[in-house]
Amino acid sequence: MNRLLRLAAAAATLLVASATAGAHQYQLGAITIQHPHARATVPGQPTGGAFMVLVNKGAADRLLGASADVARSTEIHEMKMENDVMRMRQVDAVELGAGQTVELKAGGYHVMFVGLKEPLKAGERFPVKLKFEKAGEVTVEVTVDAPGAAMAASGAMKH
Repeated sequence: MNRLLRLAAAAATLLVASATAGAHQYQLGAITIQHPHARATVPGQPTGGAFMVLVNKGAADRLLGASADVARSTEIHEMKMENDVMRMRQVDAVELGAGQTVELKAGGYHVMFVGLKEPLKAGERFPVKLKFEKAGEVTVEVTVDAPGAAMAASGAMKH
């Protein structure tokens, strides 16, 4: 019976480990950065975007910027509807209130790579440095997802 329980426990541990193997996260003080990822781009596409979830379990903070070697410049952008028109603009910071979770996603806040040096290819990874007002800086590894997302296909990420 003990052997059976040990085998069941081992199987459960492997199941949990395999379910989370594709996800990755980083910790910077009270801030957790979950699953930083980007969409693959096509040759000649000048811009790309990165997305992630920021979970703040501490005092209020702000994401002030990002930097990456994959593009000429890296900016924080926001997309939102204004008078029935989707607009994208660069922002100075993303507010991250105490105990707040903010998702950087298509159609909202995201990291924008302007002037890509090469296409972002599915399966590749690259470093991005995030700068927070209080927590400081952390380098995360961004995974590139396969193409086919609606925003990329529609060209909505282009300026």
